[in-house]
Amino acid sequence: MGLEITVTSQELVKPSPRNLNHPPCHHHLSFLDQLAPPIFMPFLFFYHNKTNLSDKERSDHIKSSLSEILNLYYPLAGRIKNSGDVVVCNDVGVSFVEAKADCNMSQILENPNPNELNKLHPFEFHEVSDVPLTVQLTFFECGGLALGIGLSHKLCDALSGLIFVNSWAAFARGQTDEIITPSFDLAKMFPPCDIENLNMATGITKENIVTRRFVFLRSSVESLRERFSGNKKIRATRVEVLSVFIWSRFMASTNHDDKTGKIYTLIHPVNLRRQADPDIPDNMFGNIMRFSVTVPMMIINENDEEKASLVDQMREEIRKIDAVYVKKLQEDNRGHLEFLNKQASGFVNGEIVSFSFTSLCKFPVYEADFGWGKPLWVASARMSYKNLVAFIDTKEGDGIEAWINLDQNDMSRFEADEELLRYVSSNPSVMVSVS
Repeated sequence: MGLEITVTSQELVKPSPRNLNHPPCHHHLSFLDQLAPPIFMPFLFFYHNKTNLSDKERSDHIKSSLSEILNLYYPLAGRIKNSGDVVVCNDVGVSFVEAKADCNMSQILENPNPNELNKLHPFEFHEVSDVPLTVQLTFFECGGLALGIGLSHKLCDALSGLIFVNSWAAFARGQTDEIITPSFDLAKMFPPCDIENLNMATGITKENIVTRRFVFLRSSVESLRERFSGNKKIRATRVEVLSVFIWSRFMASTNHDDKTGKIYTLIHPVNLRRQADPDIPDNMFGNIMRFSVTVPMMIINENDEEKASLVDQMREEIRKIDAVYVKKLQEDNRGHLEFLNKQASGFVNGEIVSFSFTSLCKFPVYEADFGWGKPLWVASARMSYKNLVAFIDTKEGDGIEAWINLDQNDMSRFEADEELLRYVSSNPSVMVSVS
């Protein structure tokens, strides 16, 4: 029997009434925001009950601190209008759900099921509407809790989202000096434009997607870095080698070859904050990233030299997203829109098979302390994208969790691949300290 969740209350949490004179009543989305997919980004934080507080007291604490932080992050309490181009900052409030689980939290941590964890989120990944932010607080029978947060990708990328969550947590634990005050001026740097003919929902599917969690221990990651770095002075990064390894095992296990005439692409998001000249500050709120696209030679053999050369190729594509690239995006985005339209058309027609990677590695994922300690575990969810991999550091920071979303048939072959299983632990228990 699966995880049973009972919703006990639903409400809208509004910004606190002491400061409703926030600036403009509209937040215009930037060109980069317009290009974001219409999905929720899922964050799921698990906490022990280290306090003597009741469920109601902890819930009130979360809600009151959310209400306060919304005065700084006021677009999150508004509603997205005008086909997703603007947020009306009308303080309608954040959708807040409370629920109870029919088990102890240890049952989740001992056998995490990515396809069940969506019940701890208040939304379906693909069902983004006009709501920028949703929250679900789920209490377990043992007193532990899960905080599920969904942020509309139309408003921000993962780094901006985590900065918001960590500022909210800082307010909750009374360390207001650690709150980051956001800037909502990204549209001045990347002015919006008409993207009416571009479908940003391309790739979203609800059918037959299975999510599995694979954990690469530090020893496995280092072994792959040795294998795929070749004789170069600059070693391959953790994300580079895991991207190449996972993609190559996918190709080999699902028997893809280059006789079909299809184009295979590896897609990586690139943070533009440090690529721009001058740097874009971290408190700038929004989608401050674009994607590099690598078209590799087909790799379905065990040749490490070819994998090392694919690492080089990926790195070269990522390097192309530099200050010149950012400036061109700011000054003339028509060429970029033409490229995106071509990619979307190839995907829809089945000519392009994309494999996308997104990484939260080295992001402040485990910093969200609301007053009862840092999270025991931070999890993702089942996504509605085929061929999508999300990387998250393990809590100790020395390993990487790969949350992999594949077609059901592809996954059954992929997760049985012997070469993959030499390097990976398939959905092990979450190792947590109860102290």
